[in-house]
Amino acid sequence: MPTTTSPLSLASAAKLLEDHHLLREIIAGDVWTMDATALPGADAPIPAITYDTRQVREGTLLFVKGRFKPEFLDGIDGRGLGAYVAETPYADRTKAPGLIVEDVHKAMSLLSAEFFGRPQDSLTMVGITGTKGKTTTDYFTHAILNAYSHGHAAMMSSIAVCLDGRTWTPSALTTPESLDAFRMMREAVDNGMEYMVMEVSSQAYKVNRVYGLTFDVGAFLNISPDHISPIEHPTFEDYFRCKRRIVANSRRLVLGADCDHADLLLQDAKAAGTPVGTFALHDPESGHTTPADVTVAPDPSSKTGIRVSCDGETRDFTLDMLGEFNFLNADAAIAIAHAAGVPFGDPAMGAVERVQVPGRMERFVGADGLHVYVDFAHNYMSTKALVDEMMRVYGEKAPRITVVAGSTGGKAIDRRKGIVDGALGRAESFILTTDDPNFEDPHAIAEEMASYVTDPKAEAKVVVDRVQAIATAIGEARESIARDGRFNIVLVIGKGHETRNIIDGKAVAWPGDAAVVRRELGLG
Repeated sequence: MPTTTSPLSLASAAKLLEDHHLLREIIAGDVWTMDATALPGADAPIPAITYDTRQVREGTLLFVKGRFKPEFLDGIDGRGLGAYVAETPYADRTKAPGLIVEDVHKAMSLLSAEFFGRPQDSLTMVGITGTKGKTTTDYFTHAILNAYSHGHAAMMSSIAVCLDGRTWTPSALTTPESLDAFRMMREAVDNGMEYMVMEVSSQAYKVNRVYGLTFDVGAFLNISPDHISPIEHPTFEDYFRCKRRIVANSRRLVLGADCDHADLLLQDAKAAGTPVGTFALHDPESGHTTPADVTVAPDPSSKTGIRVSCDGETRDFTLDMLGEFNFLNADAAIAIAHAAGVPFGDPAMGAVERVQVPGRMERFVGADGLHVYVDFAHNYMSTKALVDEMMRVYGEKAPRITVVAGSTGGKAIDRRKGIVDGALGRAESFILTTDDPNFEDPHAIAEEMASYVTDPKAEAKVVVDRVQAIATAIGEARESIARDGRFNIVLVIGKGHETRNIIDGKAVAWPGDAAVVRRELGLG
């Protein structure tokens, strides 16, 4: 459970909440007050904070949030609950004073920052949002800043967390709960880190995980409909509105110049007084010519070569990752690092050449020349970009493309059609399977996706077991190679690096797409 030597006390916590117009009242037994100093021990340092009742010990401040059941508090006074923060009082369950607030998530973010000594003030904070490319841009940006600071850059991503510049641990959320995020920032500062690069999801703003946090550099990569469902965002407007909040919460903004609704984002920046720098892909052959401060152009002599221009200078880089969309991600990272103070000509910018991201464009090649890619593509925009890249790199070989995909249950319903549409007209085979169905029937989800395969030249097949689906796709691709001599590509998409499926509300272990592909290809 998070502990610190922070001087946060019940009195100072109440004062901070009152200053932010969040405190409704303090309830301690029969006492209702706005004056925390009248309570016994109000100035004593709070020794620990948590949002998990199982972690409560002597003096702990508990945040009551989410699917909380009052019976979780039964017997908690015997474990020494110091105080709690909630949107409703629980005086019938505990004698501990309750700070009753308008929004517990906002309160938790503010108080967690103070409890951990405002670690964000000791870091150059970089926040990256957008519909696609956040994780890869996060990795690219971290690589540059880590090289520039000689190993003193930390990172939070949907894949992994790095708090000492060199050690990576798996992450649970794209943007952690505020308490966990500030704890990680504290650890990063204690490890001597100078930078923190983090993904910022739309949910992070919707449920106030980053409330009160100002980024030194905020990046807005792109926007398209995603995460629209009854339990995420009811509309695209709501999704976009949440993401837009990064603009007013950044000291500088780096914006994709070709981003949809860029004019609105520029209006947001002007209203907030946030200076803006832009980045863009420049490729006249494909119609990309939007002016920007930092531009990237494909190097026609190399499938992964790029030419980046900034401040009147042009530099060549060769990426270790396929994907024209990764050209733009690398360009964004260079623009972000430049906004964070890295000179464009500094050798640290070359760190983009050595980046690989687990579950993003991971390529495996079988002995018979079969190419299999594992990628996190999970919506229209990312699937289309992935298939576009296959055609860019391998189009001259007239590849037979197979897509192995599923979609989530209970949320982001629009992805089901979007994933199919992103490959429609280019993929000749769709193997629809399981991908985090949760409480829905994975067969029904796959059948729905199959119904969207309207190309008469494409085959759609439902194979619910994901291992068998991958094996089926690879087996059929190999048959095509042996029978017709065609160049075959299998795209296994949706899960990327993940090693679990969410089924009936529980995380069920999954070996991972890459592990299954390696086994099926005989790569060990």
